[in-house]
Amino acid sequence: MTKNVGGIDRMLRVVIGLTLIALAATGTVGWWGWLGVVPLLTAAVGWCPPYSLLGWNTCATKTAPSKTTP
Repeated sequence: MTKNVGGIDRMLRVVIGLTLIALAATGTVGWWGWLGVVPLLTAAVGWCPPYSLLGWNTCATKTAPSKTTP
């Protein structure tokens, strides 16, 4: 699995996941709030299956330094 979830994307997933879980735990939303576990897991692993299917990647790609010959 190649990582396809970048830094900002990861932070948003953690915030959204924790918010949903907190709302479910306090009874503000129904059982579906426990689905907040999914964004937490994808943030922890750094890989999102739908991103792979759609060819999306929010990771910053590192480019190799170019070598010039004298």
